[in-house]
Amino acid sequence: MLLHPHHLVTLHLLLVAAASGDGVQFTYNGFAGVNLTLDGALVMPNGLLMLTNGTIQTKGQAFHPSPLPFRGDGEANGTGAGAARSFSTTFVFAIFGQYADLSSHGMAFFVSASRELLSTAMPGQFLGLLNDTDGGNRSDHIFAVELDTLFNAEFRDINSNHVGVDVDSLVSLRSADAGYYDDGTGMFRNLSLISRKAMQVWVDYDGGATEVAVTVAPLGVARPKRPLLKTTVDLSGVVQSTMLVGFSSATGVLATRHFVLGWSFALDVPAPALDISALPALPRAWPKPRSRVLVIVLPIALAALVLVLGIGVYIFVRRRLKFSELREDWEDAFAPHRFSYKELYHATKGFSDKNLLGAGGFGSVYRGKLRKPGMEVAVKRVSHESRQGMKEFVAEVASIGRLRHRNLVPLLGYCRRKGELLLVYDYMPNGSLDKYLYDGSSTGTLDWPQRFHIIRGVASGLLYLHEDWEQVVIHRDVKASNILLDGEMNGRLGDFGLARLYDHGTDAHTTHVVGTMGYLAPELGHTGKATPSTDVFAFGAFLLEITCGRRPIEQNEHDNRIVLVDWVIEQWRKGLIIGVVDTRIPSGFSQDMVSLVLKLALLCSHPLPNGRPTMRQVMQYLDGDMVLPDLSSAYLSFTMLERMYDGDFNQKMLPYASSTSMGAVSDICGGRWQCSCGK
Repeated sequence: MLLHPHHLVTLHLLLVAAASGDGVQFTYNGFAGVNLTLDGALVMPNGLLMLTNGTIQTKGQAFHPSPLPFRGDGEANGTGAGAARSFSTTFVFAIFGQYADLSSHGMAFFVSASRELLSTAMPGQFLGLLNDTDGGNRSDHIFAVELDTLFNAEFRDINSNHVGVDVDSLVSLRSADAGYYDDGTGMFRNLSLISRKAMQVWVDYDGGATEVAVTVAPLGVARPKRPLLKTTVDLSGVVQSTMLVGFSSATGVLATRHFVLGWSFALDVPAPALDISALPALPRAWPKPRSRVLVIVLPIALAALVLVLGIGVYIFVRRRLKFSELREDWEDAFAPHRFSYKELYHATKGFSDKNLLGAGGFGSVYRGKLRKPGMEVAVKRVSHESRQGMKEFVAEVASIGRLRHRNLVPLLGYCRRKGELLLVYDYMPNGSLDKYLYDGSSTGTLDWPQRFHIIRGVASGLLYLHEDWEQVVIHRDVKASNILLDGEMNGRLGDFGLARLYDHGTDAHTTHVVGTMGYLAPELGHTGKATPSTDVFAFGAFLLEITCGRRPIEQNEHDNRIVLVDWVIEQWRKGLIIGVVDTRIPSGFSQDMVSLVLKLALLCSHPLPNGRPTMRQVMQYLDGDMVLPDLSSAYLSFTMLERMYDGDFNQKMLPYASSTSMGAVSDICGGRWQCSCGK
């Protein structure tokens, strides 16, 4: 295709960076032939800048190759000696998610003093700007305008479609719903940042007034007179004598592509206007979906063809393929969460016994190291024979894979083979908590500060699941063996094989009783309905377990069953409550803190759901922001709790729960798998 002569002239002009006095400015109506510094990004043949190409858990950065002078001389711009200079920029961007209404993470325009900080930044929720050790560090010297497309409670995001102003942190100083104010009517019009449509952003910083204004509009709409957001911020403490300017983006567990079509920037004067007609065209969003006719007819025709030509040979070969997998058409939607069996086989060295981390009724867990990107993982192998509910289960694996919290073990994805399911998690180097409680001779014993830190971390993770994520997540199997410890001995709640999700404001529909005896709330035997309150009950049992160093249900020397919560209540009544604390705790402990945890455990173990606190209240009790209610003798008369373990309750529970090693009901094969499939 030949370029028209006036297009050649335009192309030449857009590559020119002009300097006038102390002012610096440049304009790029497309990026073909432009000298940019790229890290993970690339310029497409038509001049379109692609920051990320859809690969999951990656970042992409592009910035002006030379630092720009951001400090004023005091007289030229009237801001005072050494103050931050005024600047202005405008750019056109587009975000393409694999699904039209679902994105991974967004992008940002940034001004940064450190190339090293950018090179060590993390993908995912960190937008390729900072890493997980940064939390408002003034030495970072970074200013950014984020276009965020995913809600993250850790950074106090307002929603999953917003624009924010950030300084040295991803907790925005101010943010607003993405959109613009119509000049004609004054009404606010919403914009979807993941609409796959081009939009223009204007960012202006007034050094004299120390004020930032951000304006957004669809491409082709004149710049609105009223900005989307405006906030006061003095960048004199942020910018240094020279700063880098550019763009950053990141992806998480969903495939997303981020594009920049054009960009202009200026110091001390308004940024030059972009020539919209000269901007490169966006690509097609994703391949068009197949027609319903093809979806129905093609598989039938192919199946018939394979049957006629040699189904016997096909089955013979498939059974002998070393890395065979089970794949179905409906799994295409969950492709980003699918691992190949070959990749997991090599990562675990053929599922070698040397890599075996643990085994039991739930299956076997192996340690592995992925060749790309070289990260360590834990691979759980469990059996499954039934196809019923598999589609719903994998859909929930994909949803749970988007959970991101420092006290949760990330579920990275899955792989399916005939009769086998493999779940892939982040590897936790210090193993599970129960080994420290019951096998301290080989792993060491936890002191009280470590135990309290783990308690608070697990509580924080459950609060995120119950209230702070986009859906309500009920874990349904909170216990010490499902709490793993990372390299810094932080408690992380793992094993989401029994978890259930539902929308905020609705009720869960699960009617199967699953979990582990000793952690099951009394009402489950009657309703079968798991709720956040049933997780709180299990959390109460866990509090007693970690404080006393005993399992919720044990057999004594006379072969009688001892229920831990009943024993603690009995000691409480006798005034011997401190006597229940694990005697192996080194260096002593604070009686006030232990008493707080034990009282909170009993409160969480209340036989009535309405008598238990929420996880937000639990956090307030642990942080000292709320005083625990008195546990009167009447309150401690847990007659209903005793009924929970009588013969009538056990008869109702036995069809759903096995009691191997104190009732491990968490078998994915058999009992657990049946429950995972039932809604």
